[in-house]
This record gives sequence, C-alpha cells and structure tokens, in this order.
Amino acid sequence: MNDTSLFEERRQRVLATIALEKTDRTPVVLEYSGFGAGAIGAPLGDFVRDMPTATDMMIQAWDKVGGADAMEYATYTPDMLSLAWLSRIYVPGRELPYDEAWQVQERELMTTEDYDRIVDAGWNAFMYPFLEERVGLDFGQALGGFIEFTPQAVERWAEHDAPVLVMGIITTPYEMFCGARTLAQFVLDLYRIPDKVQAAMDVTLPDIAPMIVNANKQFGFPAMWIGGWRSASEMLSRPLWERFVWPYLEKLAYEVLDSGTIVIFHLDSDWTRDLDMFKTLPAGKCVMSFDSSTDIFKAKEILGDTMCIMGDVSPVLLSHGTPDEVYDYSRKLVEGLGPTGFILHSGCDIPIDARVENVKAMIAAATGK
Repeated sequence: MNDTSLFEERRQRVLATIALEKTDRTPVVLEYSGFGAGAIGAPLGDFVRDMPTATDMMIQAWDKVGGADAMEYATYTPDMLSLAWLSRIYVPGRELPYDEAWQVQERELMTTEDYDRIVDAGWNAFMYPFLEERVGLDFGQALGGFIEFTPQAVERWAEHDAPVLVMGIITTPYEMFCGARTLAQFVLDLYRIPDKVQAAMDVTLPDIAPMIVNANKQFGFPAMWIGGWRSASEMLSRPLWERFVWPYLEKLAYEVLDSGTIVIFHLDSDWTRDLDMFKTLPAGKCVMSFDSSTDIFKAKEILGDTMCIMGDVSPVLLSHGTPDEVYDYSRKLVEGLGPTGFILHSGCDIPIDARVENVKAMIAAATGK
C-alpha cells in the first residue's frame, strides 16, 4: 500500500478488490444497524433515538469485533426505509415496546389511480404529499437531516480507522411501488394494468437518483448502494422481470457509474436466474452483494471477470451458529471465491442478535486474526 495509515490501507484493499485487482488478502466489509445496539447490550429504543446515538453504538460494535476493512454505511435511521419502500415504519419506544425491532407496515397506501397521478404530475410532485399525508414522513426533513449528518458520522468512523463506502440507498420504481401498493396488489397490477404501471415507472425513474447521487459524490463516498428485494428473479417470470425490473435497474446503475461512482448491488432473495444480464455492465466498476439466497458460487462463475462478488455469511449462522461453524463457512467463501474479486460480508445486514464471537470468527477467516 502507498499510504502507511491503517485507514488508507483498508480503503485501498477494498477498492482494489472491487477493481478486480490482486490484493494481499480478502477484505472484510461489515454492514449492520441494530447490531450496534445488540453488540453492546443497549436497547433498540436508544438506538433509534437519533442518528448521532445510532452512529456511536455502531462504532462501539465495530471496535468490539475488531479487524474489518470497511463499513458500508455510516449511520442509520428507520426513516430511510420509509423513503425506499414508501411505507410506514413502527419503531421501538413509539409504536412498539422499547426494545423491539422496528417493523415495516405492509399496507395499501397507494391506489391504482395514483399511477395516473404520477404520470400527470410527475414523481416528485406526487411523492412529497404522499409521504407526508399517507406515510406520515416529511421528505425534506428526513432526507435533509440524513444528508446533513452523514459527513459528521463519516468523520467519527475515520477516527476508528474505518472507511465508509456508501451514503444512502436508491432502488427501482418496482420496489417503491411494491412497498406502497403491497406485494399482493402490485403483482396483480402487473397483470391487470401493465401499461399504466410502466408509464408511471417511466415518469418516476429520472427523479429517483439525482439528489442522493450528487450528495454521495459531493461528500466523497466511493460507492452507491442500489437495492433489490421483491424484484428478485425468484419473484417474477422472465418476461415480467425483463419489462419491469431490468431496464430500470440498468439505467440507475449507469446513472451512478456516469457520476464516477462504484455501484453496489444489494440483492436480497434469489437472483440466480438472471445473473447473466449483469455482464453488460463495465468490468471492475460494480459489486454484487447477496443475502445467502442467490447461489454465490454460480454468481462468481458467471460474473467473476466482470464484477466483485460480496457476501454471504447468513444471518441465521451469525445469530445461532457457533464460532467454528461461522469460521468454516467463511473460509469456504474465501478459498472458493477469492483470491481476487471477492469481499467477505454478511448475507444482508448482520442481525441485531448476532453473537459478537461469531462476527469475530467471520472476520478472522479472512484476516487470520
């Protein structure tokens, strides 16, 4: 490494791996929110009180497990889930008991008539009042507060030699509409009124990313997170997926890439069937992060010369396995998917109730410490 500081050594190891370059070892990137409270024995009601408190707890957990190379995001607020899924979020200490995990409320907040409203008025003109009146969230206050605080959070992480990769979350119109309509109703929409859904998606797409992509670049984050959950291959037939998912996912990816930013595809559920579609994206510029549902070894086989693979130690293993079981599976990943183009990572977030000794075992499998 050119810079002798631990922070820069870690940062360069991760970036070189994403670029498909050879490094001294497999890097480890952590992703978690509530584990910050769980690792130090704090109640979740304290964790969601405000972003400075959440950040402090997350950093304490980082120090407690030790040895990782980077953190995916710097702070956390359940409001970001409301923005991604257009859904109400119940939080501990408000709608829920003080130490219970926050919960997304699956309710039909958006109607079929709203597709026409989006087409007529535009996405932003529809979204702001929708969030305030039906979700109960002030968009400007929620996103503005997140953007304002995040640089401070990054500075706190840097004091602990922890590079942070991304600022926030963007996702496709499919995911947002699905959250606002509910899964059952939205899938029916795809069959009953497909042209109306597509027209609303086409109007929505240009307004999704610019604000957060620009902020991400302004503050110097190397990567941007594009999420997919219910738009996974296992949820849809290939014709529906190619019409309602891939074109929007691809366009968002190029919007991020054109800003000079790495794309981290955070893909929950099983995307194995359609991995070949991602081969069109430029090599060494993207990361494919899985939650243990997609066949990660198949992903490496198909995409290994195109993009970095990241994952996929399961939440179940981290919460209920033994350190030896976590270590053995993590070594299987390191040996089977490395030595280049692979980052060891949990399958989605490290869960709130993950055992600290299990997270340490995952890190040790890559670092040898």
